[in-house]
Amino acid sequence: MEDNQGTVDDPGKVVTLVSPEPRAVSDGVVDVRGVYHEYALQDEKPQPVLVDLTLALPPGEFVAIVGPSGCGKTTLLNLLAGLDKQKAGTIAVLGQPPRAGDTRVGYLFSRDALLPWRTAQKNVELALQLVGVRKKDRAERAVRALSEMGLNDYAGALPSQLSQGMRQRVAIARTLVTEPQLVLMDEPFSALDAQTRILVQDEFLKMWGRRGITVVLITHDLSEAIALADRVVLMGRRPSQIKAEFPITLSRPRSTKALQSEREYHAIYEAIWKVLEDEFVSN
Repeated sequence: MEDNQGTVDDPGKVVTLVSPEPRAVSDGVVDVRGVYHEYALQDEKPQPVLVDLTLALPPGEFVAIVGPSGCGKTTLLNLLAGLDKQKAGTIAVLGQPPRAGDTRVGYLFSRDALLPWRTAQKNVELALQLVGVRKKDRAERAVRALSEMGLNDYAGALPSQLSQGMRQRVAIARTLVTEPQLVLMDEPFSALDAQTRILVQDEFLKMWGRRGITVVLITHDLSEAIALADRVVLMGRRPSQIKAEFPITLSRPRSTKALQSEREYHAIYEAIWKVLEDEFVSN
């Protein structure tokens, strides 16, 4: 594999693009080794999606995964969540093979999927009910989670009475209220308008910072990946491997809006975009 390394200087700081070789696997929250996966299409031979994919996440890391549409990003999340089983290779999540319904793992989708007949609070309480939290404790924890997302005045509102951004914040509260150790996020901000997206991202970053959980974010938005993550991982075209990894050196806590005026942010963006162009645009 060709080594895509480079540097970008910015006010005395250097942004270094690491080798595209996969990061060494170590004991951690996510441990993916040499995974191969395929799908059998109707009346056709199986189509490889992931080939020899290796990835590791230590506790508390926020990793964003970017790559072309159809390269297998969501497939990887589903494997980590135990919703599908890889054809070859090994996956460990929190030291065990992935299994559907693992209460230590939260999964946040691009749509809020709130139950329309339940209030914001009752939607959040549902997650607690499903993991066996006692009824008398659910309300307090749900209200606290909504308050962390800036929705303390809307606990009694139905989804139809909330904006899209507010509904997505309820969904985030519902995902995090059970205190998972790993959160999988599949384009969770993509349905929001630009202004609302920044506000919800900032609320999530604050909530993540307080909890110190491990996050895997799938996104098509490079700006979002850089603003939120500790590391950006690039997946190549199908059948996909990890092509490159980029440490994000921006200090925390972060404001996604404030980053737009920081030179280091733009230097990192340009450095990653150059690799994206070399990998995809020129092909």
